[in-house]
Amino acid sequence: MADTREVISSGNHLAALAGADAGCRFMAGYPITPSSEVIEQMSDLLPKRGGSCIQMEDEIAAVAAAIGAGMAGHRTMTATSGPGISLKAENLGLAQMCEVPLVVVNVMRGGPSTGLPTRVSQGDVRQAKNPSHGDYRSITLCAGNLAECYTETVRAFNLADRFMQPVFVLLDETIGHMHGKAIIPTPEAVAAGVVPRKQFTGAPEDYHPYECESDQPAVLNKMFEGYRYHFTGLHHDKNGFPTEEIETCRKLIQRLEDKVMLHTDELELNEEFMLDDMTGEEGEVLIIAYGSVSLSAKEAIRHLRAAGIKAGLFRPLTLWPSPEKSIKKYTDLIKNVLCVELNIRQYTEEVERVSSRLDIEGLFKVNGRPISPYEIVSKVKEVF
Repeated sequence: MADTREVISSGNHLAALAGADAGCRFMAGYPITPSSEVIEQMSDLLPKRGGSCIQMEDEIAAVAAAIGAGMAGHRTMTATSGPGISLKAENLGLAQMCEVPLVVVNVMRGGPSTGLPTRVSQGDVRQAKNPSHGDYRSITLCAGNLAECYTETVRAFNLADRFMQPVFVLLDETIGHMHGKAIIPTPEAVAAGVVPRKQFTGAPEDYHPYECESDQPAVLNKMFEGYRYHFTGLHHDKNGFPTEEIETCRKLIQRLEDKVMLHTDELELNEEFMLDDMTGEEGEVLIIAYGSVSLSAKEAIRHLRAAGIKAGLFRPLTLWPSPEKSIKKYTDLIKNVLCVELNIRQYTEEVERVSSRLDIEGLFKVNGRPISPYEIVSKVKEVF
């Protein structure tokens, strides 16, 4: 098709290419396995496009510099893995409070602490829901194949500018280092779909960046272009200056919640694989998986169907906020549900919460090795 192209690349390099094509012109990062290839590739791409890529002295400085570029009005990103997110946590909270758009690519590995740096894991799913303290709603996307390392990163930039906050893109070691063919949009198609952040065009004296509708993000004009306002991590008024006025504080924090949760229809994206013929009859099996694990799940489903077991996959691409209605739709319909994760129940707990079911089966692995299709098939036959 004219609006797509075929490339051979790795997941990490595709995430970097997506950032450059989506208009990112500043990246600050710090090398950390298994995400280092993202900043490595951006250090080559951005200078050719009039941008800058800086290796900072540590993860804290990296996210601070990226947020600064966002404050200045640029599309900006950083990349890391779980331990790096832990270090970035305080400044990620600052970006949530100040409403600064930022894309954070997290190529997950095992933990806690140093964990298994060179092995695969989905250990950062729960962390991505609440990467910093306080009341806000995180937006977290999760790529499940090479093409999505590109398309979900592009989507993250548009969502960051739409909702004026950090947006996370989860890869994992397997998909980040996987190398193969991907069909992705052309740069022209990406540029045509860019959703820029809103700008105020009135008189400077009428500009109040945090004075907005109760379910809408702040409108932050580019700095140094005649509009003055203040950034602070404290509760703040319509101009960004600290305040303890009771109702102003309440409305601010409620808005950080509502600007996301009242617009989940703009965020939700799922894949439904071989679910079209599910009717809720006895013996049907619903598998819930995401990221690289979903590739094994699809192969397992083909084997299960060949063996006469009707199975299908529900895969959320937007993990947070979770697709509550879609999860409940299928968990209400299908009795046998298996969640497959490279962690211990980090998303299964959400499925249980949404479905109000305590009979959800799980297949979990935390030794740094992938889950094979054979393991999924064996688990289905064992528990159902």
